[in-house]
Parts: sequence; structure tokens; C-alpha cells
Amino acid sequence: MSTVDKQLETVRETIDEVVPREITISDVTYEGPELVIYTRDPKQFARNGDLVRRLASELRKRISVRPDPDVLTPPSRAEEAIRKAVPDEAEISELDFHADTGEVLIKATKPGVVIGQSGETLRKITQRVGWTPEVVRTPPIESATVQNVRNLLQQERDERRDVLERVGRQIHREPMSDDEYVRITMLGGCREVGRNAFILSTPESRVLVDCGDVPGSDEQPYLEIPEAFGAGANGIDAVVLTHAHLDHSGLVPLLFEYGYDGPIYCTEPTRDLLGLLTLDALDTTTGEGNAPPYDSERVRDAIKHTITLEYGDVTDIAPDIKLTLHDAGHALGSAVTHFHIGDGLYNVAFSGDIHYDDTRLFEGATNEFPRVETLVLESTYGGRNDYQTDREDAERKLLDLVRETHDRDGTVVVPSPAVGRSQELMLVLEAAMRAGDIPEMPIYLDGMIWEATAVHTTYPEFLREDLRDRIFDEADNPFLADAFEPVDGDADRAALADDEPGIVLAPDGMVTGGPVHSWLEHLAGDADSTLAMLGYQASGTLGRRIRNGWDDLPIGDGGETVSLDMRVETVDGFSGHADRQGLENFVRTMNPSPEKVLCVHGDESATQDLSSALYHDHNLRTFAPKNLETFRFV
Repeated sequence: MSTVDKQLETVRETIDEVVPREITISDVTYEGPELVIYTRDPKQFARNGDLVRRLASELRKRISVRPDPDVLTPPSRAEEAIRKAVPDEAEISELDFHADTGEVLIKATKPGVVIGQSGETLRKITQRVGWTPEVVRTPPIESATVQNVRNLLQQERDERRDVLERVGRQIHREPMSDDEYVRITMLGGCREVGRNAFILSTPESRVLVDCGDVPGSDEQPYLEIPEAFGAGANGIDAVVLTHAHLDHSGLVPLLFEYGYDGPIYCTEPTRDLLGLLTLDALDTTTGEGNAPPYDSERVRDAIKHTITLEYGDVTDIAPDIKLTLHDAGHALGSAVTHFHIGDGLYNVAFSGDIHYDDTRLFEGATNEFPRVETLVLESTYGGRNDYQTDREDAERKLLDLVRETHDRDGTVVVPSPAVGRSQELMLVLEAAMRAGDIPEMPIYLDGMIWEATAVHTTYPEFLREDLRDRIFDEADNPFLADAFEPVDGDADRAALADDEPGIVLAPDGMVTGGPVHSWLEHLAGDADSTLAMLGYQASGTLGRRIRNGWDDLPIGDGGETVSLDMRVETVDGFSGHADRQGLENFVRTMNPSPEKVLCVHGDESATQDLSSALYHDHNLRTFAPKNLETFRFV
């Protein structure tokens, strides 16, 4: 009998001691980080509200109780019973039954009515039909991406359960080494922006944090070295994603091409956006006649292997590593990833990308942790002069450009990442138009911006509280303003470019490809129109070249160029990244203060400047690592 089976046998004995005799336990198993208890008496479990808490306290594990599939009421009868149990005012829009987990997802306009006082209605549902209800609010904009992801997980439920059981056994295996050390190896993202990838290793475990691409390039992280996949794909215990932007996640599906078959940990919106952004990148790559590094099947593999976590949940991901995700304030579902290693041995936090202050979309990054000895910190705006314009000043400048361009009968084209900054701009423009600060005009949302917006409205709990309230007030939802018009296809762009004055939000933010190229083909020669450049432009991208004064743009079919006669303006202050002051504030107010800081994800000068400032001003040991360097901390 394996060590894990012996553990489960002991756990089963404890469960039998705690659970009343009238409740039958049919199976106990590990599925991912959770201990799952299957019972033939889910209704009895539901009546005993404290039982799960007592078991979790006794076993010191995350516990999920699921009904044995044999005792579930058939979905057609269960749906009828659920609709009878829930008052009509809840406005149920959809019931989605998941036989693999025994859960029924209930979408409703008023989730609180479904839940009932102190969860009374939920307990009633379980008692009547056996299914465990999970309640979500019906999103005001339905997302095809979210639905496709959920459908995939439903279709592949048997394979997914196999994956989770295998992961669970790996997490709870017997330790194999008495040595103690903690190391971080830099696979990418050092003294550069893009291809973020880091290996966190101990004698027991290896965890890959992020696996991104380089904007406008086919460079990849150094995955072939022995610390990564050079010694075999499944020497990696887990992949942890800070967020879904492609410079952090764009090559995650490639891992499955290498043969990786393990878990990916992230928030739920990061999982869905990973699917949206990587599939869009595949379409763009193949549309430009280039060979992508993986196909859509590998994206499906990545989603099937994802285990989603909530902010603040402490989760075992390896025998000697616990993971906690904290809000990074950068993008939907973005996370500062905190690793607790060993029995109090060492703690490491990876910032991913952070925004320290509140924005219209998100609250600022969390920087309070139980312990942190080493912080791996982004440095995108870490240079000594990288101070962002005040957000109010930035908004004022953008609105001035909109008014001036409108008065010339021109169009404002804003290259913008589809996820995060586009939604921020939508809020700014909607508020200005509603207040009469800019004239009414169409705001064209190109590419996947509308779909990304739908994903945002699906996960309102990740947004600012005041925005969350507005989203579910149909008359006040800013994302449903009449001015917003989704655009799809070059025929639409050509017609709209010759139409009335308007505003265009078009991916991508660094002008490396995508819909913004099409708009520039149609409008680059129009001196009455404006190209508004926002945020960071990585070295080597067309966006950086435009900022540096290029006026012949290589974006036409067949390799020809177009002449840029548009007015080009830079509007700083809209970045989803903290500026130099924000990065220093994040570290200065961090509780507890780290002992060491590794400055990554920035140009060479930015990482070195930030490293030097943190050393001199805050008396910290700091480093500006190079790719392929390894740091040992214990």
C-alpha cells in the first residue's frame, strides 16, 4: 500500500469517528489540493451545518463534500424541484448540472434570494435533490469565453477528475529528501519586458511561476535548461500564473507540447482570459502567415489542468509548498503569489504585475502577508524618471485630445490591450460623455475588447465595490452605454473610418499586430485624426518606434509601408503598472518588510535603478538578476 493510500485510510478512520452513523461515506480521495468526501447521504450532511467545519478542523485540510453520483436526482426532476424551492423574484436564468462534482450552478439576477437567510434555501435544495448548489449572478453581458470554458470542463469531466486525483496524490506524497534549500532560477523576464518565467525549487518540489512570450518577438523562456524541462517535463510539480497577459501566460500551452501533464494554479478569471488571449494570439499568428508554437488543442489542455483559487485561500500545491494568491490590482484576476515553503522554513512572494493605487476598475495591490523573506518585484516603470502622470491629469489630457480631434472631424485611435486598460478607458469615456465633458460620438470596440468586457462583468467580485454595484443596475451599467459599438472585420473598419468622428479602442497596445494595424492602414494618412499612445511600449515593438518618431509604418499587405500623417500624442498615466513611486510605496509599506528584493520585468536600466534605490533608501538587499541566474536563499 502506498503512503498516500495509508494516509487516506487514516483519514477515513477519523471521518468515521466524527460523522454520525446514519451518514454513509462511499469514498474519500484527494482531488487536487482538496480532500473530497463522497456520501450517499448529502441531505443529512446539509442538515448538519457544523459537520464540515469539524472535519476540516480535525483533519487540518481543505474539505469538499460531494454526493455519490448514485444518489443524485436526475437533472430534469432536480431542475423542477429547485425552481419550486427558489422564489420567482430570484429570476433564475440558467441551471448547469455537473455530475462529476455533484454541483449545480444556479445563475440568477438576485443570488441573495437563491441563498436565502443564513443559507436556508441552499440547504433546502440539497435536502430535496442531493445536488450541491453554487450560486452566481447572471452577468449583464454574456461571455462566450466563460461559457466555452465551462462547457469544456463539463465535457472533459472524467479526464479532469483523473488529473485532479493524480495531482492530489502528488501533493500528499511522502517527502523524499531531508535536505533544506530554496532556490529561484530566472528563465526569462530579467532585464527585459516579456517572457516572464521563474523556477522556484526545493529538494522536494519545483514550481514554474508564469511562462510568457515577448511582445512582437518569437523569443521564448529558457525552458530547455535542467532546472526546467531539460530533465523531463513532469519534473515540474506545478505551474502558477500571476495573470493572463501574454507576457506572463502566452506560452503556458507550449508546456503541454513539452509533455507537461500537471496542474496550473490561478484565479478563475485568469483561467478564462488565458483561453481568450492565447486563442486570439493563435489566430493573429496564423493570419499573418507565421507558424504558432502550439495549436488550440494545447490551449484546451491548459484549461483542463487548471485549478482555480480565491484570493486569501491557503492551498497545498506540493508536499512542502503552500500557495496563497493576493489581489495585485493590475488586471482582472491578477495575483501576487505568496509561497510558504516547508514547516516555516522560508517565504517568497512574486509580485507579477502590480498597481499600487486604486483605479476605476480595481482596488490597489495587497502587500500584507504573514511572512515574506524574498520579494520578486516587477520593475516595468522602475527607472529613476519613470513617474506616471497623475490619473486625473491623464484623463484630462485624453479628453482634451478627443474634443480637439472631434472638432477637426477626425477619429481618435487608441491602441489598447483588450484586457484591463480598454475597460478602464471605457469607464473614463462613458463618464465624460454622460457628464457632457466630451461630445456624444460612437466609441468603437474592436477585436476581443467586447468579449473581454463580458468576462469582466462575469466576475464582478474582482472589481471595485462601487463599480460592482453599477454593473448590476441595468440603468447605470457603464459598460452598456449606447456609445459603445463592437466592431468585427476589416469591412466594418473601412466603412467606419470614413464615417463620422469617433473613438477607436483597438488591440494591441504595443501596435505589434491585430486590429490596430487595420485602423492605421485606413487612417494613418488622415492629418485630422489622432493616434493616442498609452502606457509602456517595449523595445523593438512598432509602438516604441512610433514614439521615437517613425512615420513610415510597415503594416500594409505584402510588406509595403504606410505614411503616418496622423497627429501622434502620448498620454501617460493609464498604465496598469505601478510607476517608480508606486513600486517604492509597495515595498516601503509592505508588512512585513522583505529581507531581499529581486527586481525583474523591466528594461536593464529600470531594474538596476529600482534595485539601487531600494538598497539605498530602504536598507534592503537587492538584486537585478540576469536570465539563467540562480539564487539560493536557505
